[in-house]
Amino acid sequence: MKLSFSNILRLLILVTLLTGCKKFLNIDPPSNLSGNNFWRTKADVEAFTNGNYELLRESITRPDLTAGAGDGEFPYFLFEGDLRGAPVIRNTNWDRTYIDWLKNNDLRAFFSNPNGYWYGIWNMTRFSVWDQFYKVIGSANIAVDRIPDVPDATLGGTAKKQYIAEAVFLRNFVYFLMVRQWGDVIYYTKPYTTEALPRTKMVQVLKNCVADMNAVYQDLPWTYENPVYVAVRAMRGSALALLMHMNMWLAAFDGANAPGYYQEVVKYGKELVEQNGGNYQLLPLSRTPEIFKGRSKEGLFEIPQNKNYNESFGWGTYYDHTKKPIQNFTSSSYPYIFYTKKFMEDIYPQNINDNRKSVWYDAGTMYNENYTFYIKKFLISVDENSPDNAAFDASQTVFRYSDAILLYGEALAELGEDAEAKRITGLVRARAGAPELDGEGQKLKDQIYLERCRELMGEGHWWFDLVRTKRILNNPYGYTATLSQFLNGCWTWPINKNATTNNPYLTLNTYWQ
Repeated sequence: MKLSFSNILRLLILVTLLTGCKKFLNIDPPSNLSGNNFWRTKADVEAFTNGNYELLRESITRPDLTAGAGDGEFPYFLFEGDLRGAPVIRNTNWDRTYIDWLKNNDLRAFFSNPNGYWYGIWNMTRFSVWDQFYKVIGSANIAVDRIPDVPDATLGGTAKKQYIAEAVFLRNFVYFLMVRQWGDVIYYTKPYTTEALPRTKMVQVLKNCVADMNAVYQDLPWTYENPVYVAVRAMRGSALALLMHMNMWLAAFDGANAPGYYQEVVKYGKELVEQNGGNYQLLPLSRTPEIFKGRSKEGLFEIPQNKNYNESFGWGTYYDHTKKPIQNFTSSSYPYIFYTKKFMEDIYPQNINDNRKSVWYDAGTMYNENYTFYIKKFLISVDENSPDNAAFDASQTVFRYSDAILLYGEALAELGEDAEAKRITGLVRARAGAPELDGEGQKLKDQIYLERCRELMGEGHWWFDLVRTKRILNNPYGYTATLSQFLNGCWTWPINKNATTNNPYLTLNTYWQ
């Protein structure tokens, strides 16, 4: 989204105030923006809201938009969701050892050399630090607190509810990201919180988030008239997808109550599919560039990138790691990773029709365990002036309509409603020209899991699906954890020990100590 000069100025003031504090969450109330001189008009609320989205963007993508390529990068989705525990093979023509560390879940090696080249390039310390996330939460809490007091004459009731719902979405989305990264986290919703707090159990955090979202999500619009806001500002579909993901995570870690969570996912999925009024749809595969360019009817929530606004994710993208040989590099230089033949044959059986094979891959090399393998799925608009074509012009997909549909189908299968599960997942498979799934019981659940692997590859879901389905305990494609390791938190990330400064209640993740 393009920020006006006044919005950028507001953001700079906010970030300066937030980062200047020495409190335990590194948050200081931006009093000059939260007093009576600021919260007076719709323009004030819009400016603050845009700033909150920009804070989110900075927390999970590239933190320094003015830095040169390879400086100030933060490949959050790539490292967190796509490479960790992944069935990939590193191209040894490049000394990108972080790929091996991530695929083997060797986070001790990942953090072992703070003076190393890749450590600096990728801001690896950031993967153990949660300050940036709490800036988003703190700012969202202020918005929820102050927006109700904006005079009704300048901000009508419907618009006021929508802005509050957007702020609630942002804080719960960030809590969801944090839970998947660290497990138990510090939870609070009061504005200007500065006191030291202990971590709250992950399941309770998610229950709080679900209740928080349920109270407001229907105040969000299904879409926006202004196409600039579609999918990059919270919509009802964004909220429903978040609620579905949170309930699926709860089902995984609060197993005694799993049926109830699956029923909630089915309820949200039914609302999303049947009540969206045509605002969301699965686009034909021939329109794949539109899907990943962003702001399409298939997008539910995404982080925008537009090179015209100097927005760049730099090298830290899935596309950059899976692209084909380009320009002056030798044919064996790219891609940086290949997938194992076993994995590719399992998600794309050679004897089953599926148009994604030819549209998203080079069909002739997609089973090769060498540099001839590459993915066309994200080949949107490449900057030919970039020396290595790293700067492509596409948004970062977070939630997509097909993702939510497959969660819907997965929940139905978990409830034993196999026929309906096959019908719902068949929506995604029909778009790909693939036959309906034919399994029953556990076989159907396994098929839906593989459908998520094939449909969502490169979109940051691999590791989290592996963890929440417990397939990490018996993974035929690579990294496998023992039950003891899993229960001790091998799926989490370490928490930087500096987080304990001025907070005697905070404990670190024991598995990584």
